[in-house]
Amino acid sequence: MPEETTSPLLLTLNSSYFSPHLPQQMKAFTKIIAGPLLGVFVFIFLNYFSSAGATAAKMGGVAVLMATWWLTEAVPMAVTALMPVVLFPLLGILDSKITSSQYMDPIIFLFIGGFILAYGIEKWMLHERIALKILMGVGSKPSNILLGVMITTFLISMWISNTATVMMLFASVMAIILKIENNASADSHTHGISIALLLGLAYSASIGGMATLVGTPTNMIFYRSYIEQYPQNADMNFFSWFIKTIPIALALLLITFLLLKNIFLKKNKSLGLEKTFFKDSYKELGKIGYEEKVVALIFLITAVLWFTRASVEIGGMKISGWSSLFGSPEYISDGVVAIAMATILFFIPSKKNKGESLLVWRDISKLPFDIILLFGGGFALAKGMEVSGLSTWLASNLGFASRINLVLFIMLMCMLVTVISEFASNVACIQLMLPILISLQKEMGINPLVLMIPATLAASLGFMLPVATAPNTIVFSSRLLNAKDMMKAGFWVDVAGIIIITIVVLAEMM
Repeated sequence: MPEETTSPLLLTLNSSYFSPHLPQQMKAFTKIIAGPLLGVFVFIFLNYFSSAGATAAKMGGVAVLMATWWLTEAVPMAVTALMPVVLFPLLGILDSKITSSQYMDPIIFLFIGGFILAYGIEKWMLHERIALKILMGVGSKPSNILLGVMITTFLISMWISNTATVMMLFASVMAIILKIENNASADSHTHGISIALLLGLAYSASIGGMATLVGTPTNMIFYRSYIEQYPQNADMNFFSWFIKTIPIALALLLITFLLLKNIFLKKNKSLGLEKTFFKDSYKELGKIGYEEKVVALIFLITAVLWFTRASVEIGGMKISGWSSLFGSPEYISDGVVAIAMATILFFIPSKKNKGESLLVWRDISKLPFDIILLFGGGFALAKGMEVSGLSTWLASNLGFASRINLVLFIMLMCMLVTVISEFASNVACIQLMLPILISLQKEMGINPLVLMIPATLAASLGFMLPVATAPNTIVFSSRLLNAKDMMKAGFWVDVAGIIIITIVVLAEMM
């Protein structure tokens, strides 16, 4: 009797049916299909049951598709960011030339230049020297160590991406924790200081990123959206952003330190740690080398050039920026400075690595092109909403916002952005929010910065969940803290951030 055979198709179906991975596969498929389905639903509604118009309806469908995929991470976020390149020309929203140009916006070069400078700092270990130098001055008291770690992280994160900062300092903080656990007196409670240090590292990186335009991608997305939508205002540059946001960042840093100290360091009066621990660690680095000095000098010059590029008015007196020395100062942006100073690192020879410059191309081969594409996708989305008329239609239908108390509206907006950022990318969140806020501003007739700055800063407030931000995920990977610890502290930091942002922005802008 011949053997019974089964068709290959049936075998495939059976293996899929009994596959232990089927629930995950179905979940992934549901996320993918949800984007186009919701997009089609929104298109039908806007096209046939509203006054939006056909082009705006198509744009609404694309926006919802991208929002769904971004928020659920159904596919890699950079892949979602590429959708305008395909869908805008096919749907007649925008031609491919204009769409593609959004992916090489000048703001993107500010991001690239900032990352290259960060790679130079990381390569020559300048960040570790800075960190230990600060910690040398704080002593061995638990709260002082926490404050030292947070100040160090905050200062570095102002200039380098939050993720890169935490990656740079994570090993140093873990070394401090290990040293504390190995050398602390028997009656000291080291678990609390370990949790506080790790959360302080993650939180202060996110807070430091708020203070400068290059500190985090969300700030640069805001900057690009603002200067494109309101070029006539000419009131936003590196210096003006810093002046508006540094009070918020410093206040939140202080409150976060006090919260972590109160929650985790109640029992930590003394660790029995040698007072010379940080000094000895600093000595192990040896004398500061030629490469570190040059990288530090270039970084310092870059910061000065960023702060002094544009003209500013202080007390009715105008101080001209250095860009006015050139024939067309309006052609010069912060991205020009970033790329100019970053490329210098490729020309200065290294004494330690003979035959090489301070930076070589392989040093920057890890540039985060996924984030660069995310930038471009968000810029293309905003452009599509503008030219399709969707922004105008939104403005005309969101008039109810003008009747809400402004303080309450800003606080609710910050809460919404914070909650979304806890579960989704803060970059995706702010890219989706800013076009809507621009439409709202036109309807409400208020200073656009009153809406845009709070939303941008609130996108950096994801402190409760390990998945909220990359810094949270990195410190959570240490396995020295659990999600309950992060949620317990992060909830209060989120609340403090929302209140501080609302109060300070309204005080500055009104």
